[in-house]
Parts: sequence; structure tokens; C-alpha cells
Amino acid sequence: KTFTMANVIQSVQKPTLILSHNKTLAAQLYGEFKNLFPENAVEFFISYYDYYQPEAYLPITDTFIEKDMSMNEEIDRLRLKATTSLMSRNDVIIIASVSSIYGIGSPDSYKSMLVKLKCGQKIDLNSVYKKLVSIHYNRNDMVLEPGNFRNRGDIVEIFPMYEQDAIRIDFFGNEIEKISMFDPMTMRVKQELDQYYVYPAKHF
Repeated sequence: KTFTMANVIQSVQKPTLILSHNKTLAAQLYGEFKNLFPENAVEFFISYYDYYQPEAYLPITDTFIEKDMSMNEEIDRLRLKATTSLMSRNDVIIIASVSSIYGIGSPDSYKSMLVKLKCGQKIDLNSVYKKLVSIHYNRNDMVLEPGNFRNRGDIVEIFPMYEQDAIRIDFFGNEIEKISMFDPMTMRVKQELDQYYVYPAKHF
């Protein structure tokens, strides 16, 4: 079935959503499609709750049970990555559970929140900070973690929630001189970029 579906996707050449009725099967399909389409943006979008207990009232014992849940941060990162791929690429295959049918807002309003950074662009540093904070990034000049940004003189480093690499923006005055992608552990630069779009750190 997976191979047949892969051939259909190859023929049609359109963004594809594959729905699975449970998380385990979705994870299996995600692995298979990643192998079949190594060049495509194969993404994973399932519920980020590892555990969810809705609030309840037990009249027999007159007991009220509070809502309880635990969220998985890695799954949340993968959900954000799926959204950003949909916005920025056409070769997207998203493996999802039924949680994807619940609305996460308008694509247009999500797209309007992007922070666009381009080499040669003139922009005030404080303006960059305000834009990043408005899309749920936190400033932390000590530790660079996913969802944070920091300032080091004329350099701003951003760690997008949906990436495994961070972004470094070198300023000369109010002008963006250089944009590069680097490994946040080794600090080694992996790639030089002409431009970069920072997507929101949260869906809501």
C-alpha cells in the first residue's frame, strides 16, 4: 500500500496529507515515506499529548478530577516543522493522525507573522527583537535553546523551534551583512544564506 501511494504522489506532484488512525502506524509510515522520498519534505503531524486526562466529576464519591496532561516537546517541534514546510515548499508529504483535522488557525494570519530577514536589508535591531518576541521567541543571552534568541554585539542568534540548527545574523550598523546556519552545539557554520524566514514558535 505504501509503495502504491508513493507512486501516486510521484505522478501527481502535489503536497500530500496521509491520515493514519493511530500514532504507531503514523510513525511507521513516516519512516517509510522518508526513505522513499529522501529529497522531499516528509513531515510528521500528530497530537503532542503523551497523556491527556480531561476534567471529570464523579457524583458517587463527590470527587472533582482536574484536567491533567503531559506534552511531548519533540512532537511539538515536528508539528511546527510540518507547518513551516507547507508554507515554504511544494514537495511536502505530511503523515498525520486524526488530530490534524482540528483547526490551528488561518494560514494567511500565520504567514503574516513571518519575520523576513535578507542580506542587505536595513532594519533596526530593536525592531528585530520586537518582531521575534511578538511570535513567541524569548530572549536569553546566556543559553541558546529552541524558541530563544540572543544578542552578541552586532550579532543576533536565533534558534527556531522547528529546526535542529540555529541562525546567525551579522549586522553592520542597521544593515544585515550576513546570514548563516550553524550547529548550536559545536558553533560550526553549516551554510551561508541569502535570506531566512523565521516562523512563529507556537501555533496559537
